[in-house]
Amino acid sequence: MTITARLNIGESLGDRVMKVDHAGEHGAVCIYRVQKWFARWRAPDMVGDLDHFIAHERGHRALFGQELLRRGQRRCRSYLWCGLGGFVLGAITGLAGRHAIAATTVAIERVVLTHMYEQIEALAGIDQEAVAILRHIILEEQEHHDVSLASMNPHGFWRRLLEPVVGLSTHAVIWLGMNLRNR
Repeated sequence: MTITARLNIGESLGDRVMKVDHAGEHGAVCIYRVQKWFARWRAPDMVGDLDHFIAHERGHRALFGQELLRRGQRRCRSYLWCGLGGFVLGAITGLAGRHAIAATTVAIERVVLTHMYEQIEALAGIDQEAVAILRHIILEEQEHHDVSLASMNPHGFWRRLLEPVVGLSTHAVIWLGMNLRNR
């Protein structure tokens, strides 16, 4: 699949990728923070994993933020919307418990990993700074996917419900961030 983007004047594909991924990491931090709050009650043994994921996502957000600063780019207009959406998704799935928390992470990370590999392919040879950041982050995103996959019922209700809904929503948020004017 090819990456499409509607770029602003003076904006490169790498700039837009950094903006959209920065906003996505903010959404991920919000999802995990709210899930952690509910996990204390609904799935206490998941709190450690969620703390670990939050630390990674904060680090990813900081890397993208530093790269945007280096490039002289502002954050994506969807940054706050991703945070709000993350808060809502985290609350719903955190309240639903262990399998919903894990299924949400698996669904999101599946889309994010595919998207990041596509970004690397599109940016290879034209924006090595962006490629290096993406390669670094992919390893931790894969870990989130794998740990969560091991924590959920592979044929359960939450996976059947959340995988298509959360996966499609994640695709939509990425597409909007890449294709709407971003000034």
